[in-house]
Parts: sequence; structure tokens; C-alpha cells
Amino acid sequence: MPKINAPTVAEHRARQREALVRAAIDILVSEGAAAVTPAAVGARAGLARSSVYQYFDSSAALLATITEEAFRRSNEALANAMAAANGPVERVEAFFRESLRLGAEGAHRPAAALMNAGLPPACQERLMGLHLEQVEPFRAAVRHIGVPDPALTADLMAGMLHTALAAVDRGVPLHTVTERTLALVRRCLAPADSTVGERREDH
Repeated sequence: MPKINAPTVAEHRARQREALVRAAIDILVSEGAAAVTPAAVGARAGLARSSVYQYFDSSAALLATITEEAFRRSNEALANAMAAANGPVERVEAFFRESLRLGAEGAHRPAAALMNAGLPPACQERLMGLHLEQVEPFRAAVRHIGVPDPALTADLMAGMLHTALAAVDRGVPLHTVTERTLALVRRCLAPADSTVGERREDH
């Protein structure tokens, strides 16, 4: 009987599955989706391929699990950050701040790699659905603020977040990117009359 490195068999299996998911994500980010195979994942996790098949029966199953896990972990962190904020503007700021923190940790890289992996249509559809679920609390907060054309405003702000994440990836300090991005977020969400006042003061 294989050695159980946990208090219970269930916990042992959970730990092995987690190790396999981490290994699969590492391979995805560093080598691409085509490299995510049961053999490669097992080797990276230090488990025999036969052990991998107890949890994942194919490369497709591994990629499907990575897709779900990549968003689940980030969504939990984003939900907790936004729940602690008071008011819609603060929730938007919390979404940006936490997204950038997660980005600095590399949490967005599995999803980004999957987006560019040429997945089958069903997987691409699921990936897009998960992305929309992730950004909906942010978009809802923007709608609640009452800015003009909230859908377009949210789209433009999402583009700004994408650019900010790219800056973090390039090595710009997280604090610098976060503070500058939040300053721009506040300007985007400021009432129209206050924005006009700022322009007048600038002149």
C-alpha cells in the first residue's frame, strides 16, 4: 500500500491533487498548454504517471481544472477585498488594488496563458464565462456609482488595469503602479462637474 503522507487518506489525496494542479500551472505558464500532459505534470510533481491518472485522465482534464482553479483563487481574494470596502468607489479601488497585488504574484498568468493557448471552443467559452464572472462585481460597482455610460466606462477602466498589470510584469514597482492607477481610477469615477472644475484649475 502506498505511503500516506497525511492524517487521513482523503487529506493525502487532496494534497496530491493540489501538487498536481500546481505543477500543471507551472508547466502551462513556463512552457505553454501543449506541454501540459499527465506524464509531464507527474514528473514535475514527483508522482508516477499512473498516479496522475487517478485524478486526471487526460491533458484536457488538466487544462479544464487549471481554468477553474486559476479563477477560483483570484475570485476569492477579489471578493474578500471588495467586501471589506465601504461604498462603490471604494469597491472599485479595492478591485484594482487586489488585482494588481495578485498580478505581482503572477496569479493572472495561468488565465493569460490559457487565453493564448488555442483551446477548443467549449473551453474558450468557459474561460470567457469565468472572466466575465470575475469582473462583474467591478462592473456592478461602476454602475452603482452612476457615471455616464457605465458599460463603456468599465471597459475603458479594464483596459487601464490590463496596462497596469503589464507594467507590473515589466518590473515597475507594485506600489508605484498601484498608486498611479488608483489616482486615474478616481478621476474616471469623479462626478462630471468636479472634473470640469479640475480642468479649470489646471488652466
